[in-house]
Amino acid sequence: MAIFEFKLPDLGEGVMEGELVKWHVKEGDPVKEDQVLAEVMTDKATVTVPTPKAGRVVKTHGKEGDMAKVHQLLVTLEIEGAAPAQAAGHGAAAPAPAAATAAPVAAATAAAPAPTTKVLATPVTRRMAREHGLDLATIAGSGPQGRVTKADVKAALEGGAEKNVVAPAAQQVRPAAPPVSAGRADERVPLRGLRKKIAEKMVRSKFTMPHFAFVEEVDATDLVALRARLNKQLAAAGDNTKLNYLPFIIKATIAALKKFPHLNANFDETTQELVVRGEYNIGMAVATPDGLTVAVVKDADRLTLAELAQETARLGVAARERKLKLEELTGGTFTITSLGQSGGLFATPIINHPEVGIMGVHKLKQRPAVKDGQVVVRDMMNLSLSCDHRVIDGSVAADFVYEVIKYLEKPDLLFLAMA
Repeated sequence: MAIFEFKLPDLGEGVMEGELVKWHVKEGDPVKEDQVLAEVMTDKATVTVPTPKAGRVVKTHGKEGDMAKVHQLLVTLEIEGAAPAQAAGHGAAAPAPAAATAAPVAAATAAAPAPTTKVLATPVTRRMAREHGLDLATIAGSGPQGRVTKADVKAALEGGAEKNVVAPAAQQVRPAAPPVSAGRADERVPLRGLRKKIAEKMVRSKFTMPHFAFVEEVDATDLVALRARLNKQLAAAGDNTKLNYLPFIIKATIAALKKFPHLNANFDETTQELVVRGEYNIGMAVATPDGLTVAVVKDADRLTLAELAQETARLGVAARERKLKLEELTGGTFTITSLGQSGGLFATPIINHPEVGIMGVHKLKQRPAVKDGQVVVRDMMNLSLSCDHRVIDGSVAADFVYEVIKYLEKPDLLFLAMA
């Protein structure tokens, strides 16, 4: 018998560490070659890490919730015959869904910068600083909670060091929050995995982007009737496709984005530029058992209503079953979030960074409305748009929402927009 030390393999370009989300083995377990040992979450995705050799687990290194560095010792195995004392493994398996959020999530690794505390920065920022010989502890972070960003490192490299670099002695330690007192019946739930990534992304978005919201109601009576007619026609033709309202909303949103392209954009924090996207990759927020995940419908403008219905249904199932591919989680240009009949009257959704706008779709229900001077019962719902006020003005947001409403209240116009 021999001892084999398995180290965390490379997890992707530019990824230097990841959170140890879940162990799939424990000490004493027998393992087969390629059996999954653990799940590790990086900035980009959650990956499963398989063992390159069969044997018995002697020791696992690290506990769930810890940050593990690439090439750090992960598992000690007892194997048959002679073996090298250590190995860096043979790669991680295909990624599973990470977050949205929203979609791509920046990972925080420690507390605020201080001489005795690990500097808060993403793995990409750490690598950038290391390649240029910079000590992150000497750079003042401009990000949330003192995070050192790529822009901070770039400023230090481009001669902004005199205003961006601080001496270690001058660094200020952010006061720690007082601990929450414990009660006898309390349960403490560690913040880890997808929920931790969601928390990090929400904090980053809210503290980086000055949010504002605009809310308006939609008379969806004609949309309800059109959807019913189309579903009846699909059924008569033997097509099992079932249209819900999301494909119509996506099409209306794309038509509005074409008129207001600055909302179909990402904001580059490093260069302080608005990147107006040429594609229409629409994120859809999906509630999963682990938390909210943003799956991305790529090139949504090229899909028909029926194709959108099929693709959104497929992505929803894949998200809930944790089977989304990395490319289905990234590259979004604008996000739509809806809880269907649980959507409430309205909300102020948090923007899916680095996008600059997100639209909430709320409960569709019959309620009194005034039409042609008469009070009548109509199918009504509300839309709420949150925008990054650095690049989107209130008047643009309002005009965008009214453009979406135009297509939802007169849905026949969608067919002209798709022509």
